[in-house]
Amino acid sequence: MNLNIVCIPGDGIGPEIVREAKKVLDAVAKKYGHVITYKDILMGGASIDVHGVPLTDEAIADAKAADAVLMGSIGGNTSTSPWYQLEPKLRPEAGLLAIRKALNLFANLRPAVLYEELAGACPLKEEISTAGFDMMIMRELTGGLYFGERKTVEENGVRKAIDTLTYDENEIRRIAIKGFDIAMKRKKKVTSVDKANVLDSSRLWRTVVNEVAKDYPEVTVEHMLVDNCAMQLVKDPAQFDVILTENMFGDILSDEASMVTGSIGMLASASLNDSKFGLYEPSHGSAPDIAGKDIANPIATVLSASMMLRYSFDLDREADAIDAAVKQVLEDGYRTIDIMSGNSIQVGCTQMGDLLAERI
Repeated sequence: MNLNIVCIPGDGIGPEIVREAKKVLDAVAKKYGHVITYKDILMGGASIDVHGVPLTDEAIADAKAADAVLMGSIGGNTSTSPWYQLEPKLRPEAGLLAIRKALNLFANLRPAVLYEELAGACPLKEEISTAGFDMMIMRELTGGLYFGERKTVEENGVRKAIDTLTYDENEIRRIAIKGFDIAMKRKKKVTSVDKANVLDSSRLWRTVVNEVAKDYPEVTVEHMLVDNCAMQLVKDPAQFDVILTENMFGDILSDEASMVTGSIGMLASASLNDSKFGLYEPSHGSAPDIAGKDIANPIATVLSASMMLRYSFDLDREADAIDAAVKQVLEDGYRTIDIMSGNSIQVGCTQMGDLLAERI
């Protein structure tokens, strides 16, 4: 299979972690007989330094022409970098918002996995952490409260802010279909999270999810109010497979889920449009303070590459090989500095990439 991948190394540790992800992808391609074509484009601070803007039209065109995009990290130190002296629309993160809009990336996938070997980093009680968990937060990314009409007015001398939460059935249906499709590749369970006891938008959400569920008889679907879901994530995270929810709820729940894993350096993410196209990136930031020191953890980016193979190319076997390599490296005791514990063997970013590639 020919895989046409655009890479955005980005800023900070981005170039280092993307380099190692490519190394692992190349090992997969060699073993399974694929051909990968990479094209690097600039975004964020790296693009500002060269072009004066965080994302060019040419870079967007290159991304649209690819099968998928693999990204490192965007941004720098907000207090010292000259990038943050620019007006907001010219700052590094504006490039990320622009590419999400240009590529119509409406579905955000945030896996939260607690590896047995890293259970000690989990802040939950031992009887919960030892059980482990492996869930996927499926968050609608382009609708809801964050994109509704908003205004601040003054009425009778009192300031009043208004934010509008709006969803139509088509927005709900397309994210629900993505959620059920993802569940079919996992444990075939969807937990749809809403606030249907209060909100009309949630009642419509629940209705449309039930309509979509009829097309997926193999998938078990349950509905859960968002406040209960927040409690269940710390009480019994192992019960979840795919959590399907709207924008604001997903924003909050995905951060909660990432925290209970104990290590953000292990967490991948993806943003998909209504085709197989997606942008894949680690959940962590650019960590400019450790850039160039060869101590960054590339595993989140490597796992993002695994998600890319699974969801954009339907190469489940190859994705499984990457996931197994990560687990094997952890079982063998190798750790980057951010996940060091006990008698583990500390390695740098480059060596971790080598170890992962060797185990494909």
